[in-house]
Amino acid sequence: MKLDSMKGDLSNMQEKEFKVFDMEMERISVAYGLFLIVWGLIISFISQSGSMTSYIPSFLGLSVLLFGYLALKFPEKKKLFMHIVVVFGIIICLGGLDIFRNLSTLFDSFWADLSKSMLLISGFVFSYWNIKSFIFIRKNKNLEN
Repeated sequence: MKLDSMKGDLSNMQEKEFKVFDMEMERISVAYGLFLIVWGLIISFISQSGSMTSYIPSFLGLSVLLFGYLALKFPEKKKLFMHIVVVFGIIICLGGLDIFRNLSTLFDSFWADLSKSMLLISGFVFSYWNIKSFIFIRKNKNLEN
């Protein structure tokens, strides 16, 4: 009987986690951070850019990766670290808006504009998922009380 109640508790705990592609947002954050790091390195290499600005996705990705990892490593501080992650997600999205600065020369600098487009779209989706996760958690807390 006790084993059955433990199984029920475990399934309820899993339902309280917001998941995307069957992964918690902390793991999505680590994966997204890795994606941004690799993107910045590859685009900088392909475009043969000598500019540090081509590494902006990598720098931002490093921050997302770091705080996502810290949220996994220190679950008692998860709320703090995930709020920091979402701030970086919003910064990433806002940084991508730079693509609209001069529409007449859109994609004249192909690799830079491709990176800006990627930052805008992926930053928006990532921030959206984080906000949905926060709402999900808040609703579950309200149901418990």
